[in-house]
Parts: sequence; C-alpha cells; structure tokens
Amino acid sequence: MLTYNKLIPTRILLVFSILAISLPTCKNLLVEDPKDQVFIENFFKTENDAIAAVNSIYAVLNSTSFAPTFGGAFHSSYWVMSGLASDEMENRLAGSIELDELDQFRHKPVNGTVRDFWINGYKGISNANFAIAGIQDMKMDEKLKSRLIGEARFLRGLLYFDLVRLFGDIPLMLSITDPVYPKKAVSTAIYEQIILDLSFAEKNLPTSYPANNGKGRATSGAAKGLLAKVFLTQKNYAKAISYCKDIITSGQYSLWADFKDAFKIPNTNGKEALFSVGFGTGNNSISFWEVGQFNVRLLPKELTESVANINAQGWQVATKSLLNAYDPLDRRREVTLLTEVSSKNGGKITIEPHIQKYWDKITEPQGGNTENDFPYLRYADILLMYAEALNEQNNGPTTEAYDAINAIRKRARFDGTKERPILPNLSGLNYTQFKERLLNERRLEFVGEGQRWFDLVRFNQLESAVKAAKSKAIPMAFHKLFPIPQEEVDLNNNLLPQNPGY
Repeated sequence: MLTYNKLIPTRILLVFSILAISLPTCKNLLVEDPKDQVFIENFFKTENDAIAAVNSIYAVLNSTSFAPTFGGAFHSSYWVMSGLASDEMENRLAGSIELDELDQFRHKPVNGTVRDFWINGYKGISNANFAIAGIQDMKMDEKLKSRLIGEARFLRGLLYFDLVRLFGDIPLMLSITDPVYPKKAVSTAIYEQIILDLSFAEKNLPTSYPANNGKGRATSGAAKGLLAKVFLTQKNYAKAISYCKDIITSGQYSLWADFKDAFKIPNTNGKEALFSVGFGTGNNSISFWEVGQFNVRLLPKELTESVANINAQGWQVATKSLLNAYDPLDRRREVTLLTEVSSKNGGKITIEPHIQKYWDKITEPQGGNTENDFPYLRYADILLMYAEALNEQNNGPTTEAYDAINAIRKRARFDGTKERPILPNLSGLNYTQFKERLLNERRLEFVGEGQRWFDLVRFNQLESAVKAAKSKAIPMAFHKLFPIPQEEVDLNNNLLPQNPGY
C-alpha cells in the first residue's frame, strides 16, 4: 500500500492523467515532446506538485487500467510472463492464444502480455524522467527534494532492471528531450545507469517512514536489496554479498515465523517486505488510486460450490511438476497451492493445483481480486541471494550460506504451531549440489512472485526445467530474451531491431 498523507488525490489524478494522455500508444512511448519543458516549468510550483509527480510513477506499477490489455506493470503481465514462460504455471484461460503461446514457448513479437509490460515500463520511466527534471530545479526543502528524486530514480532503476533482463539491449531514455526515435543501448550501458540510479536512491532515501505516512514507498533498504540482485545478475558476487550482508546485519528485516503470515493483508509492508507494489486500502494505507486491486485471478471456479458469491477465475494453474516438488508437509505447499475444495454435499473435489497464497481468507473471504500487495522484494530473497553469491564466490557453500538457506527451510517446517519433521538443515554439499538445492528452494518459496523465469535464465536451466515440466512446450536458447513488441520494431526498424530468434 502506498501513502503520503493521503495527498489530495484529485491533484495526483490530474498529474497522472496529463502524463498518461501524453503517452497513449506504442508510437508515443519513446517520443519526447519539446512542449514538455514548458509543462514542467508551469507544473512544478509546490512540494505537493513534486510529490504528485513521483506518485505518478508508482501509479504505473499498480494501475488496473493503463495498458491496453491487462493493466499496470505489476497488475498482471509481469508475474504472468514469468510464470507461464517457465515450469511454474500453465494457462487455463480459454481462447487466449497469446497466453497459450507463452505457456508453450511459441510466443511471437505480437503478444499482448509482453507488450503490456514494455508499454508500462516505458510509461513509468517517462514519468520518472519528468519528475526528476521538474523537481531538481525547484526551490524546496532540500532533504525532501533529494528523497523524491531518490524515489524517482529507484523506480526508474527498477523498471530498467526488469526491461533489460526481459528484452536485452533496449533504448535508454533519461531525459524529456531524448531523440524521437532512440536507438538501442547495449545492456552494459543500461546496467551502468541502473546502478547509478539505485546508488543515488540508497544514499538519499530513508530507512523507513513514519507509521501510516509512507507505507510502500521506496527506502534505502529497498535500493540496497535491488542492488544486490543487480550485482548477482551481473555475477559480481562480492558486491552482491556486501549488499545482502548489510541488509541482514541491519536488524531492520526478518522472516515471519509462519510463511502464511508473509501474505496476510494486515502484515502488508511488514518486517519481511523490502519493496512491494501497493494495491488496495488495507492496513491503514492507500494505493495511488485508493481503489486498485491486485489481479490475482488464480482461484478455481469450483470454489463457487462452497463459497457464495466468490469471484474465482482460475486463469493460470501451477504445473504438476511444481506441486510434486514440495514435500507434502512443507508449509509453503498448503499456503501456496489449493488442490481440493468442498462440494455442496460436504465432500471434497480434487482440482488442478491453483495458486492461493495471496488469498487472505480472513480479511477477504470472498476471494477473487485482492487488496494484497505484490511482493517485489522480500527478505527471504535477500537470504537466498546471499547463499547463492557465497556459493558462487567460494566455489562451494560456506557456513553463512548454509545458515541463510537453512533459515528458509526452518520456516517451511513450521506449521503455525510446531515444527514438522521435514526439510532437515542442509550440510556437506559441494558447489553443484548446493546450487541445485538453492534453485529448488527459490522455486518453492517464490511461486507467483514473478521470479521463476529470471531464476531459470540466471541458472542456465530454462530449457531443461521447462521440458521436464511441460510436454507441449518447446523452449529454445533464444527464449532467454523476450521479443521486442512488433509495433515498436515497425515504428523504429533501423534503430530497434528484433531480438534473435523472433
């Protein structure tokens, strides 16, 4: 959930409406209008204007209506892409050819889900560039100015990080006066800018915000955690270790004792959350729109048999391979997956494994869309990244690496009351064995959190893992990148060539 003194929503809506209207189509996404400079000079008058401009970036992340198909960047497209184009999910939305193509690795440059994330990614970047350009010349409290620019640069770095991992070489837009048709920048240049943005954010963002006055906003801890992931992706293990260790020893974050608690709405932005994309109004917080909901339509239609008026649409289901990867007593299995529902006559109906982890049955008994946040970066991820980087740097696990992964396994043994006799602490593994166990631990921990495709690519396991889980899927080496949306290629063919294989 995102708050800032419940800042005059009509003013925020006006700002974002202006920005969104200026970017209605793919054609305009990478086009800067010289009139923007005039708009900047006229718009940025007060501190509230500066805050509203930064809030417009967050709005692209959690909107339910900006993209032409599904909504904001993390409303649907992000985790659907990562889940379907991996061994995590299978599509069950009848008639959706493009989702079937992602599921079976037959996706093409014309794909609505892929296009949605590209569009929203660059919308968010454009809004960030607008905010940075306007705020930096304002006469205002210098501490607030640095913080707001830090938030804008954090969000810009986050979006570029996902875009470069998904698409490879992409346009690098940093100014409202960039060329109308920008050429691709090499991925190394994109990463350099990401590190610059996140490093600025780390130095200028607070460690936390006052209660009920900033929930969901970027913090220095979020910037450090994302820097750790950036350096891990670049195989700079020493820096990844350093950032992870800084977070671990800070004492600011920790695991919930029960895995289930990490996804309860009253625990939103709690001790395990480094950065979440805010939705809804729970826990005394508001999203940018104050009414947005996280579109996790992953509950089975069979629930209508036992829960009146439930809004359940099982558009994607977990693969049987994922279900079978869990120990039956692993707490994460029962929290994450729903495999049977009650019938009207009191019996049980066995169903395909549906993802239910975001369904807080106490707060939202009707299911369907949820006001839960999207967990972009959790403390569990910091622990597992730390273990991964240590194993890579030392060509085998260290004591600290074992401690990190075993903390995750220990929690998975806890059923809410007591520890179950499963998942013993790991020890005595070589480099390869530990890496295999680590990838599996990530698989079980982060279902539906948009992590799986990235993990399989980083571990160089995409083809083998998908083939083992999906008989109809045909993953190939070039699927380690997604296709540039065809409309962008057509508009800018000379400077924006298509990725190989597509």
